[in-house]
This record gives sequence, C-alpha cells and structure tokens, in this order.
Amino acid sequence: QVQLVESGGGLVQPGGSLRLSCAASGSIFSISLMAWYRQPPGKERELVATIASGGSTYYLDSVKGRFTISRDSANHTTYLQMNSLKPEDTAVYYCHAAIRTDPVYMRNYWGQGTQVTVSS
Repeated sequence: QVQLVESGGGLVQPGGSLRLSCAASGSIFSISLMAWYRQPPGKERELVATIASGGSTYYLDSVKGRFTISRDSANHTTYLQMNSLKPEDTAVYYCHAAIRTDPVYMRNYWGQGTQVTVSS
C-alpha cells in the first residue's frame, strides 16, 4: 500500500512564504513524475508544477518565478517552496506521484490535500 502524506499548509499574509512537503511511503519500486495541483474555492483543480525523475520541471505561468518544486529521490519526497504569495494562490494543494510498485506496473497516487490561505 502506497500513501502520500502532505504537510506545510496554513494561513499566510500576502507576500509571505510557505513550504509544502509530500512524502511517499509504502512498497515503492520507483517514482517517475511528482507534481503539485491546486483547487481554488469554486474552481477546478489545476496543475501547478511538476518534476520528473531526471529533474526537469514545469510551472503554471502564474507561479513562475515565485514557486520552486524540488524532490529528494532517496526519501521519496517532493517540496513546493512558495514565495511572494498572493490571495489568488489560496487553494487546497494536492500532491501527485506516478509510482511503480514493481518493475512493470505504474499507477497514480494522490495526497489528501493541504489548505493554503493567503489573506491579510
């Protein structure tokens, strides 16, 4: 059984910073893509950032230059450093990972979500 556990959300003032963490545990053979999504209130879930096993990254245009995704492959963990936060960054943030539990079979896993609120 594989689980993704997120931490680091909370309430922050505009211009502030937060660092989200997501740790995968269980019977893991390998992890390819790790990613962060978010779902603002009343809106659909959107892709925020991804990081491949080789280190290449992707960012949503509205977070480029403010957010940084990274990963600790040895510990099956990904991080999202969020700086210069804006009220429009308010959302539930979800971790996602494409994980193989054996050399062949890959499936998608999701964290439980962590609330980020940017407000004065």
